[in-house]
Amino acid sequence: MAITELILVRHGESAGNVAALEADRSESHRIAVPSRDADVPLSALGLEQAAAVGRRLAALTPADRPDIVFSSPYRRAHETAVVALRTAAFDADELRPVVDERLRDRELGILDTFTSVGVDAEFPEEAARRRSLGKFYYRPPGGEAWTDVALRLRSFIGDLDRHTDRTRALVVCHDAVISLFRYICEGWDERRVLEEAALRPTPNASFTHLVHDGRAWRARAANATAHLEQAQVAVTEHSGATDVRS
Repeated sequence: MAITELILVRHGESAGNVAALEADRSESHRIAVPSRDADVPLSALGLEQAAAVGRRLAALTPADRPDIVFSSPYRRAHETAVVALRTAAFDADELRPVVDERLRDRELGILDTFTSVGVDAEFPEEAARRRSLGKFYYRPPGGEAWTDVALRLRSFIGDLDRHTDRTRALVVCHDAVISLFRYICEGWDERRVLEEAALRPTPNASFTHLVHDGRAWRARAANATAHLEQAQVAVTEHSGATDVRS
């Protein structure tokens, strides 16, 4: 394997995260997102968090800096990558985010923009099916199960071998995607990945650093937010209190 380090960064707080939190607080059935999921921008706080990511990258020694950058195509992730790289003052020609659709967030199909309260009220059969199958295997009509996301990530990870002249990749994506990177790379099972996601959510703009030692992947850091605290930027989780938008 050429790439032996993965620096996984969740996008900064998005307008959709803020809208979902408000919908949960008001027990609304729908989340008032401003656009389709792929086009939701960062919030003002999310932009600050992305800049803090950039300052963290700038503080790395040359030997520890990423030499290739991948991004989800969704605006909130790509925007985080662009702001972070600009803030870090990395060479824009050498480190331009490579957009890969396999890194996109989990698709929710007909349940998109619905809260848990809304799903229970308007899609009771789907709510019952989800409880029966469990969060990991449940696939909403027109959407994806966590296992579907894992399949596309296995493809992405397999393609890392093609980058023979790179060793350290920065990947800017989504919380469920980061959980599933760890599921695949660290050999977790269903119980472990769901337990970790529930007990130790991935904050916005946090760092998770996976290193391959020649035999296996291990986590050098997980959900790190010290760079946000040092910059006096609020740490937010927005980890899907609805349990639908994971």
